[in-house]
Amino acid sequence: MIGRTDVNSVTNWNAPLVWEGTFDPVVIDDIYRRMNPRVAVVVLAVGKYTRFLKGFLESGEKYFLVGLRVTYYIFTDNEQDVPNVTLSEGRKITILPVPSAKRWQDVVLSKMKWATVTIDKQIRNEADYLFMMDIDSVFYNRFGAESLSRMSAVLHRAFYKRDQFPYERRPESKAYIPAGEGDYYYTAAVWGGYLEDMYRLVKYCYEQSEEDAKNNIEAVWQEESHLNKYFLYNKPAKVLSPEYLWSDYETPGSDIKLIRISQLVKDYAEVRPNGGQ
Repeated sequence: MIGRTDVNSVTNWNAPLVWEGTFDPVVIDDIYRRMNPRVAVVVLAVGKYTRFLKGFLESGEKYFLVGLRVTYYIFTDNEQDVPNVTLSEGRKITILPVPSAKRWQDVVLSKMKWATVTIDKQIRNEADYLFMMDIDSVFYNRFGAESLSRMSAVLHRAFYKRDQFPYERRPESKAYIPAGEGDYYYTAAVWGGYLEDMYRLVKYCYEQSEEDAKNNIEAVWQEESHLNKYFLYNKPAKVLSPEYLWSDYETPGSDIKLIRISQLVKDYAEVRPNGGQ
C-alpha cells in the first residue's frame, strides 16, 4: 500500500495531493505509456533568460515525462540563442518568436497572451496536455505521469505550511479574493492539465490581466494572483506538493523527500529587463 503519514495526501475536496511515496511510478507509467498522450510545455525565454534554456531542456530530457511524447514550445526574442539539445525519440522543440519586453512584470503577463494565441492557432492540434513552466529552473529528479490530470496545480513552497496567503486583497483588481477565503496558495511557475482546460485558464488569466490594465491596476503577483483566484472557485483535479517546484535558495524540510524541479539562484537585477524592480 502506497502512502505517507507525515503529510496530507488528499485535499478537503478529495483531490489527490501528490508527494513522493504516495504513488506507484511503475503502475502510473504503464497506464500513460499505453495512452501515449502528446504533452506541450510552454516556456518564455526572452532577453537574458535564454541562458537558462540549455539546463532546462537537458535536464527535462533526463527527468520530465520520460517515455512520453513532448514538444517544448519556446517563446523567445532571441531565436539564435536557443541551444541545440539532443532530444529523445518523440520529443521536439518549436520556436515561436515574440517581441522583447521592458518590464519583467510584462514578461510574465505576456506569457499568458502568447500561450492563448498559440493554443488557438497551433498547439490545440498538436497536444492533449499542456504545462506552463518557468524557464529559470532545472529538473533534478523524476517529474512523471503522476503529475498529469484534468488540471494540476503546485503548492507554493513558501506557503504550503501556512494558512495566511498573499492573495490580491484589493477589490479593484479582478484577482481579488476576500479575506477569510482560500484553501492553498499555488505557484504560477509550474501548472498543467488537459489542453482545453488549460486554454480556459490561460485565457482567463490573460483577459483578467487586460481588464486590470484598463483600470490602471496590476495584481500584486501578476498572473499568479489571477491563477489563484481561478483555482479558488475552480478546484484543481490534482494538487502537486512543493517537490514539483522548489528553489535552490532554500533547504527543504524533512517532508520533502526529493526535489523534482527547482528554480535556480540568479541575480534578478542582472537578468530582468528593468533590473528586477
